[in-house]
Amino acid sequence: MASGGPEIEQLIQLLARLPGLGPRSARRAVLQLVKKKEQLMIPLSAALDRAVEAVRSCEVCGNIDTMSPCSICADPRRNDSGMLIVVEDVADLWALERAGVGAVKYHVLGGVLSPLDGVGPEDISIEALLGRAHEFREIVLAVNATVEGQTTAHYITDRLAGSGAKVTRLAHGVPVGGELDYLDEGTLSQALRARTEI
Repeated sequence: MASGGPEIEQLIQLLARLPGLGPRSARRAVLQLVKKKEQLMIPLSAALDRAVEAVRSCEVCGNIDTMSPCSICADPRRNDSGMLIVVEDVADLWALERAGVGAVKYHVLGGVLSPLDGVGPEDISIEALLGRAHEFREIVLAVNATVEGQTTAHYITDRLAGSGAKVTRLAHGVPVGGELDYLDEGTLSQALRARTEI
Protein backbone atom coordinates (compact mmCIF):
# COMPACT_ATOMS: atom_id res chain seq x y z
CA MET A 1 0.00 0.00 0.00
CA ALA A 2 1.43 3.36 -1.03
CA SER A 3 2.03 5.99 1.63
CA GLY A 4 2.94 8.77 -0.79
CA GLY A 5 1.79 9.98 -4.17
CA PRO A 6 2.13 8.06 -7.43
CA GLU A 7 5.57 9.57 -8.12
CA ILE A 8 6.94 8.19 -4.84
CA GLU A 9 5.31 4.81 -5.43
CA GLN A 10 6.83 4.67 -8.92
CA LEU A 11 10.29 5.40 -7.47
CA ILE A 12 9.84 2.58 -4.95
CA GLN A 13 8.71 0.15 -7.65
CA LEU A 14 11.62 1.05 -9.94
CA LEU A 15 14.23 0.74 -7.20
CA ALA A 16 12.73 -2.56 -6.05
CA ARG A 17 13.61 -4.01 -9.48
CA LEU A 18 17.33 -3.57 -8.80
CA PRO A 19 19.28 -6.65 -7.64
CA GLY A 20 19.58 -6.78 -3.88
CA LEU A 21 16.74 -4.35 -3.28
CA GLY A 22 13.32 -5.61 -2.36
CA PRO A 23 10.25 -3.45 -1.70
CA ARG A 24 11.28 -2.66 1.90
CA SER A 25 14.85 -1.65 1.00
CA ALA A 26 13.55 0.39 -1.94
CA ARG A 27 11.08 2.17 0.34
CA ARG A 28 13.89 3.05 2.78
CA ALA A 29 16.09 4.28 -0.07
CA VAL A 30 13.29 6.48 -1.46
CA LEU A 31 12.60 7.93 1.99
CA GLN A 32 16.28 8.81 2.31
CA LEU A 33 16.30 10.38 -1.16
CA VAL A 34 13.23 12.47 -0.36
CA LYS A 35 14.56 13.56 3.03
CA LYS A 36 17.88 14.61 1.47
CA LYS A 37 16.52 15.98 -1.78
CA GLU A 38 19.23 18.63 -2.24
CA GLN A 39 22.18 16.42 -1.21
CA LEU A 40 21.06 13.12 -2.80
CA MET A 41 18.05 13.19 -5.10
CA ILE A 42 18.97 16.12 -7.32
CA PRO A 43 22.62 15.00 -7.86
CA LEU A 44 21.44 11.40 -8.43
CA SER A 45 18.91 12.54 -11.01
CA ALA A 46 21.56 14.59 -12.82
CA ALA A 47 24.04 11.68 -12.72
CA LEU A 48 21.41 9.31 -14.15
CA ASP A 49 20.65 11.77 -16.96
CA ARG A 50 24.37 12.01 -17.82
CA ALA A 51 24.77 8.22 -17.66
CA VAL A 52 21.86 7.62 -20.03
CA GLU A 53 23.64 9.75 -22.62
CA ALA A 54 27.24 8.66 -21.99
CA VAL A 55 27.29 4.97 -21.05
CA ARG A 56 27.70 2.45 -23.86
CA SER A 57 28.78 -1.12 -24.43
CA CYS A 58 32.32 -1.68 -25.72
CA GLU A 59 32.28 -2.89 -29.33
CA VAL A 60 35.39 -5.01 -28.68
CA CYS A 61 34.90 -6.77 -25.33
CA GLY A 62 31.37 -5.96 -24.16
CA ASN A 63 32.40 -3.98 -21.07
CA ILE A 64 30.34 -0.95 -20.04
CA ASP A 65 32.11 2.40 -20.25
CA THR A 66 31.63 5.93 -21.52
CA MET A 67 33.68 5.20 -24.63
CA SER A 68 34.03 2.41 -27.16
CA PRO A 69 36.52 0.78 -27.30
CA CYS A 70 36.44 0.92 -23.50
CA SER A 71 39.32 2.18 -21.36
CA ILE A 72 40.52 -1.41 -20.80
CA CYS A 73 40.64 -2.26 -24.53
CA ALA A 74 42.24 1.11 -25.31
CA ASP A 75 44.98 0.70 -22.66
CA PRO A 76 48.26 0.14 -24.57
CA ARG A 77 49.82 -1.61 -21.54
CA ARG A 78 47.42 -4.52 -22.12
CA ASN A 79 48.37 -5.09 -25.77
CA ASP A 80 51.25 -7.45 -25.01
CA SER A 81 49.65 -9.55 -22.28
CA GLY A 82 48.62 -12.36 -24.62
CA MET A 83 45.89 -13.34 -22.14
CA LEU A 84 42.15 -13.00 -22.66
CA ILE A 85 39.83 -13.63 -19.71
CA VAL A 86 36.31 -14.67 -20.69
CA VAL A 87 33.58 -13.75 -18.20
CA GLU A 88 29.82 -14.18 -18.10
CA ASP A 89 28.92 -10.63 -17.15
CA VAL A 90 30.37 -7.13 -16.77
CA ALA A 91 30.14 -7.50 -12.96
CA ASP A 92 32.62 -10.41 -13.21
CA LEU A 93 35.02 -8.27 -15.26
CA TRP A 94 34.83 -5.48 -12.69
CA ALA A 95 35.45 -7.98 -9.85
CA LEU A 96 38.59 -9.28 -11.58
CA GLU A 97 39.81 -5.73 -12.15
CA ARG A 98 39.26 -4.91 -8.46
CA ALA A 99 41.27 -8.03 -7.59
CA GLY A 100 44.18 -6.67 -9.63
CA VAL A 101 44.64 -9.63 -11.98
CA GLY A 102 47.07 -7.65 -14.12
CA ALA A 103 47.25 -6.08 -17.56
CA VAL A 104 44.97 -8.55 -19.33
CA LYS A 105 42.13 -8.18 -21.81
CA TYR A 106 38.58 -9.41 -21.38
CA HIS A 107 35.61 -10.75 -23.29
CA VAL A 108 32.10 -10.49 -21.83
CA LEU A 109 29.79 -13.28 -23.01
CA GLY A 110 26.63 -11.59 -21.80
CA GLY A 111 25.27 -14.78 -20.26
CA VAL A 112 25.69 -18.55 -20.37
CA LEU A 113 24.24 -21.37 -22.43
CA SER A 114 20.97 -22.56 -20.94
CA PRO A 115 18.83 -24.71 -23.27
CA LEU A 116 16.04 -24.87 -20.66
CA ASP A 117 15.80 -21.06 -20.74
CA GLY A 118 16.13 -20.94 -24.53
CA VAL A 119 19.65 -19.44 -24.47
CA GLY A 120 21.79 -20.88 -27.24
CA PRO A 121 25.23 -20.04 -28.67
CA GLU A 122 23.73 -17.36 -30.92
CA ASP A 123 22.27 -15.53 -27.90
CA ILE A 124 25.61 -14.79 -26.24
CA SER A 125 28.86 -13.36 -27.58
CA ILE A 126 30.60 -16.59 -28.61
CA GLU A 127 31.15 -15.79 -32.30
CA ALA A 128 32.85 -12.50 -31.40
CA LEU A 129 35.08 -14.43 -28.98
CA LEU A 130 36.04 -16.90 -31.71
CA GLY A 131 36.90 -13.95 -33.94
CA ARG A 132 39.32 -12.58 -31.31
CA ALA A 133 40.91 -15.89 -30.25
CA HIS A 134 43.83 -15.73 -32.71
CA GLU A 135 45.13 -12.57 -30.98
CA PHE A 136 45.93 -14.39 -27.70
CA ARG A 137 48.28 -17.07 -26.40
CA GLU A 138 45.98 -18.03 -23.54
CA ILE A 139 42.23 -17.81 -23.07
CA VAL A 140 41.04 -18.15 -19.48
CA LEU A 141 37.42 -19.23 -19.07
CA ALA A 142 36.39 -17.43 -15.88
CA VAL A 143 32.79 -18.59 -15.82
CA ASN A 144 30.82 -19.52 -12.72
CA ALA A 145 31.01 -23.07 -11.42
CA THR A 146 27.33 -23.68 -12.20
CA VAL A 147 26.00 -26.35 -14.56
CA GLU A 148 25.30 -23.65 -17.17
CA GLY A 149 28.72 -22.06 -16.66
CA GLN A 150 30.52 -25.36 -17.08
CA THR A 151 28.39 -26.29 -20.11
CA THR A 152 29.34 -22.94 -21.67
CA ALA A 153 33.04 -23.54 -20.86
CA HIS A 154 32.97 -26.97 -22.52
CA TYR A 155 31.22 -25.59 -25.60
CA ILE A 156 33.72 -22.74 -25.95
CA THR A 157 36.66 -25.11 -25.40
CA ASP A 158 35.40 -27.33 -28.23
CA ARG A 159 34.93 -24.33 -30.52
CA LEU A 160 38.41 -22.98 -29.73
CA ALA A 161 40.12 -26.26 -30.61
CA GLY A 162 42.65 -25.50 -33.33
CA SER A 163 42.75 -21.76 -32.57
CA GLY A 164 46.35 -22.00 -31.38
CA ALA A 165 45.49 -20.51 -27.99
CA LYS A 166 45.91 -22.44 -24.76
CA VAL A 167 42.49 -22.67 -23.07
CA THR A 168 42.46 -22.69 -19.26
CA ARG A 169 39.89 -22.14 -16.54
CA LEU A 170 39.91 -20.71 -13.05
CA ALA A 171 40.80 -23.10 -10.26
CA HIS A 172 37.89 -24.39 -8.20
CA GLY A 173 38.02 -25.52 -4.64
CA VAL A 174 38.64 -24.30 -1.11
CA PRO A 175 38.58 -20.49 -0.91
CA VAL A 176 41.33 -18.61 0.92
CA GLY A 177 40.25 -18.36 4.54
CA GLY A 178 37.60 -21.03 4.08
CA GLU A 179 36.95 -23.70 6.69
CA LEU A 180 36.37 -27.24 5.43
CA ASP A 181 33.45 -27.81 7.78
CA TYR A 182 31.46 -24.99 6.13
CA LEU A 183 32.05 -25.99 2.49
CA ASP A 184 29.60 -27.99 0.42
CA GLU A 185 30.47 -31.48 -0.80
CA GLY A 186 30.88 -30.40 -4.44
CA THR A 187 33.47 -27.78 -3.54
CA LEU A 188 35.40 -30.22 -1.35
CA SER A 189 35.32 -32.92 -3.99
CA GLN A 190 36.55 -30.47 -6.69
CA ALA A 191 39.29 -29.19 -4.37
CA LEU A 192 40.53 -32.73 -3.81
CA ARG A 193 40.55 -33.50 -7.56
CA ALA A 194 42.42 -30.24 -8.32
CA ARG A 195 45.02 -30.71 -5.58
CA THR A 196 48.56 -29.45 -6.24
CA GLU A 197 51.98 -30.45 -4.96
CA ILE A 198 53.47 -28.30 -2.19
